[in-house]
Amino acid sequence: MPPPHHHSDLAPTNPFSLEPPTRWWRSWWRSLSPTRQDRLAAIAPLISVALFFVAIVASFWYLRTEEQDREQDALMRSVHYTQQRMRLRLLERQEQIMRLARDVATEQMGTAEFASRAETLITQYPELQAITWVNAESTVVISQAAPAVPSGQLHTPALPLPPGPTATIFAQIRKQPQSVYWQPQMDPNAAPPMLQLQVPITAGVKFLGTVLAEFSVDNLLRYTTPTEILSRYTVSMLDAQGRTLSSPGGSHAQPRLSLPWIGLQPLKAYTLPVMPVGDSLSLSAQAYRTSPGLVGNGLFWLVGSLSLLTAWLLLGTWRHTGKRLRTQEALVAETNFRRAMENSLLTGMRALDLQGRITYVNAAFCQMTGWDEAELVGQLPPYPYWPQAEYANLMLKLKEELSGKTVPGGFQIKVQRKNGTCFDARLYVSPLVDAHGQHTGWMSSITDITEPNRIRAQLAASHERFTIVLESLDASVSVAPLGSAELLFANKSYRQWFGSQTTGHLQLLQQAGIVKASPQEDDNALNLRPKARNKNAEVFWPELNKWLEVRSRYLTWVDGRLAQMVIATDITARHQAEEQAAQQAERAQAASRLITMGEMASSVAHELNQPLTAINNYCSGMLSRLDSGTLTESQMRFALEKTAHQAQRAGQVIQHIRSFVKRSEPNRAPAQVEDMVAEAMELANFELRRRNVRLSHHIAARLPPVLADAILIEQVLVNLMKNAAEAIDHGGRPEGRRSVELLVRPKTLEERPGVEFAVQDTGPGLPPQVLERLFEAFFSTKSEGMGIGLNLCRSIIESHNGRLQAQNLYNGSEVTGCCFSFWIPLAEPAALQEDKDTLPQQ
Repeated sequence: MPPPHHHSDLAPTNPFSLEPPTRWWRSWWRSLSPTRQDRLAAIAPLISVALFFVAIVASFWYLRTEEQDREQDALMRSVHYTQQRMRLRLLERQEQIMRLARDVATEQMGTAEFASRAETLITQYPELQAITWVNAESTVVISQAAPAVPSGQLHTPALPLPPGPTATIFAQIRKQPQSVYWQPQMDPNAAPPMLQLQVPITAGVKFLGTVLAEFSVDNLLRYTTPTEILSRYTVSMLDAQGRTLSSPGGSHAQPRLSLPWIGLQPLKAYTLPVMPVGDSLSLSAQAYRTSPGLVGNGLFWLVGSLSLLTAWLLLGTWRHTGKRLRTQEALVAETNFRRAMENSLLTGMRALDLQGRITYVNAAFCQMTGWDEAELVGQLPPYPYWPQAEYANLMLKLKEELSGKTVPGGFQIKVQRKNGTCFDARLYVSPLVDAHGQHTGWMSSITDITEPNRIRAQLAASHERFTIVLESLDASVSVAPLGSAELLFANKSYRQWFGSQTTGHLQLLQQAGIVKASPQEDDNALNLRPKARNKNAEVFWPELNKWLEVRSRYLTWVDGRLAQMVIATDITARHQAEEQAAQQAERAQAASRLITMGEMASSVAHELNQPLTAINNYCSGMLSRLDSGTLTESQMRFALEKTAHQAQRAGQVIQHIRSFVKRSEPNRAPAQVEDMVAEAMELANFELRRRNVRLSHHIAARLPPVLADAILIEQVLVNLMKNAAEAIDHGGRPEGRRSVELLVRPKTLEERPGVEFAVQDTGPGLPPQVLERLFEAFFSTKSEGMGIGLNLCRSIIESHNGRLQAQNLYNGSEVTGCCFSFWIPLAEPAALQEDKDTLPQQ
């Protein structure tokens, strides 16, 4: 008796481990989803039919393989039996030929008896085709052949063996006397293949010739192979290369295969070498299919067809079931999607029947009103969400709604929530038609418009405030569409200055030089707008006697059209102030130049004194020679030329000073750097030579022009070089360290190409407290200075969009000098072209 089962804590936790298989299967099946159960139920019959079909095919295949193995064994036994018979027959013929050779060797038989016995053998044994006696000199003594042998294969008596394989074999036997079988090479155009046997004729060790016997391969195969084997197999004789020499069914006979077994491997051919011939002649056999197996094959195809038909039907059923399942899933998904969409709507939905009874409300409607679906569905008017004060109005609208008088844009109503508060809503009504086209009621959508109404009111108030601000501006604001004479907007200042037409708008654009886009450029509005956004200009309006700053930008109007807004601001007061500031700056620049020349007066006087002294000396010398009568014409010409040269030099000095100190309007134009530097150095040299300071310069080659006022830039250079000379003089530098260097080179600053001018001296440098206040107005380190030179220089450079800076030069920790440098940008290509156009034509 088995011991009782005891429960313990080590029992498996799997709930199915202790259950019977059927119960486990039932539990597993119930754990699957209905869709998965349907799929498995549809696939299981198809799998069972497929397994049944596979089992049938495997059974038939196994039986067929067993049958092929038995047939292959029978084939091998038959081939061995045939090969043994052929071997015995060849050995028997070989023995008979060897007796002929012995009788010939012992001279017991002459040619007549040899012919008689050879004819008897040929007649008695059909495989023998010819017997030939060849003497030691390879000459045919006598040859006897069957009547069926072609004349080309006959050996003529008294003639030697023709050159070829037969003669070669004969020569081998002469060297080593022994019987040799040889199968000649197969020629497709020659007679049927023959098998040769050469038996040596020897008397002791003396070689007397050979007896040549030729066998018909066809007859050898036909009369050696049993009839029952030929009826069951295709038997062939093959040469050493595997080519067919003879076959009872023809040289190209192939085994016959039955159609029901297509796909199965046919029985393999079995080949054995023919003894005693060797590997040069082989016997091959392959089985016929003698039994078509119609009963077995028919049963196989019947079972297979029924299995395929059943599988096809099950597959069709499975596909149909799958299609129905997909349709069902799509329907469920569509229902869930529509339900989710209805629950996600922010618009309240309500359905009424033809009597006005509520038949459906969505979640948004319930959330909007505060009433549950159970409290609303089935209610007749008046509805719970109607305010009591609006009963009469809402009942009238409901009657119009039920009678079909609906407004396409809806109408506004008051809705009362369950807590008693009210809100504004817009109600849209449309007929409710079922799937059969029957009108079953009315569908309404309600939208809470309390917030839009509040925003609309705020927008209206904002628009009013915006309009008040624009009307109060002291600037003219106008908006007009591109390609149209319509004025979209104009404020009060525009109407006062230019009237209510677009004439002033267009004239402002024209005088300001702002290109107005054409209607064809409306498609490129997005590209035009950012380009004109910050474009402005200053124009003078004679009718108003005002200077106006005109700004323009593109914008998209409320109707989608591309428009252009123009803002004109009165800047007359600012313009006048700028003119006064410019005049004062010009006077300050002229005063600075006069002050500079006043400081350089002694240097200029020294420069003028040299040519005037030379002129006086030349004139006095000519007068004294005239008095003495020793002045020749060549001496007079030389003295006059020197006098004219010194006078021209004095005139040039005065001309430089006049052009430097004269008052002129600022004139920015493309200027050559080399010319400005040469003029400035000519003027500064007066002061530098007076203070015994050397001036050197280095100018980079092929510098492009700069856009500048040449006189102002020369003023800055002269001032910097003069200050450098004064610093060296006041610092008491020795003779070897009294030099000023001017460096001019190209430099790119903030991705803009330009030219840098640097003035380096060998003075004592600048203290840190001076560097901090160096460019302040009225700050100077000179007791007699006014403190406007460097400040004015910085203003001039900044007006050219340049930079001016100063720094000390160091050799380690020692200050070796100071460097003032400024940078101005190059002239734009457009300015260069304009300057070329303004040159006078030659």
